[in-house]
Amino acid sequence: MTANQNVLVVGSVALDGIETPFGRRNSSLGGSAVYFSWACSLFAPVSVVGVVGEDFPKSYISDMDKRGIDTASLEIAQGRTFRWEGKYEYDLNVAHTLKTELNVFQDFKPKLTQIQKNAEYLFLANIDPELQLEVVNEMNSPRIIALDTMNFWIENKRKELLQTLKKVDYLLVNDAEARQLGESPNLIKACNKIFRMGPKIIVVKQGEYGVTVFFSEDNRKKIEVFTAPSVPLESVMDPTGAGDSFAGAFMGYIASRGSIENSVLRQAVILGSVVASFTVEGFSIDMLKKTSREDIDKRFKYLKKISHFESIKDGLI
Repeated sequence: MTANQNVLVVGSVALDGIETPFGRRNSSLGGSAVYFSWACSLFAPVSVVGVVGEDFPKSYISDMDKRGIDTASLEIAQGRTFRWEGKYEYDLNVAHTLKTELNVFQDFKPKLTQIQKNAEYLFLANIDPELQLEVVNEMNSPRIIALDTMNFWIENKRKELLQTLKKVDYLLVNDAEARQLGESPNLIKACNKIFRMGPKIIVVKQGEYGVTVFFSEDNRKKIEVFTAPSVPLESVMDPTGAGDSFAGAFMGYIASRGSIENSVLRQAVILGSVVASFTVEGFSIDMLKKTSREDIDKRFKYLKKISHFESIKDGLI
């Protein structure tokens, strides 16, 4: 990781078995850190901290290196790589887990280099909140710390998660997780409670229904809301990794701008949705490999066009 590589992601690197109504893949490249880093690399240099087993194809690491993703801290441990098998029915918002084998990921202990500890932007992918906190405590004053979590950690390690959230700037979760964490069926009430836990910005991912962001510019005295639709797609092959791709593009764009002002945040949300829309059009990272900045720019403009509306000049009265 060279001096200008300022985005660090800590998370899982996996081999996925995925079945959807449109096909099946075995031992495909997956994991939260993988989807995040491929999306992030479209905007900013990124370094990955993770672990794989001896069965992990060297070609996958080579592909990441060619992409410009720093894999120097991708540990190769004795044993088998973390494996996940899932199935989607026609409701592609719901993944049915068929098998989870943690393998070497079960004993994963993130090891950060001195340069990585100086990263300006840190994304803690969905891993044990105790590990997330250990990473945070090793960092040297990053500008932004963002965190993803899931219902399992919210239910089984709530105390540890709350300790970690005290040191986090951005929280990225889906709407069910936000309601569970905030202990309210009402999303706004849930997010108001989450703000008191530490995060300054809450990004609520809502799948095909878009994204809603809650934030405040005046020390939480007034909570602001920004909502963005998802990109309407004719073909969705595999939704796996959409949320992590969103996070990667979101963080990568913010890092590329070096700014966290309101306008940049909103642009980052839209770009996250755009990049995630490419991810779901193929299996694994197939479409992310093919997606160019020109493709992203075109779809960004399309999403802006379909979500824009004019003011009523004279009002309704």
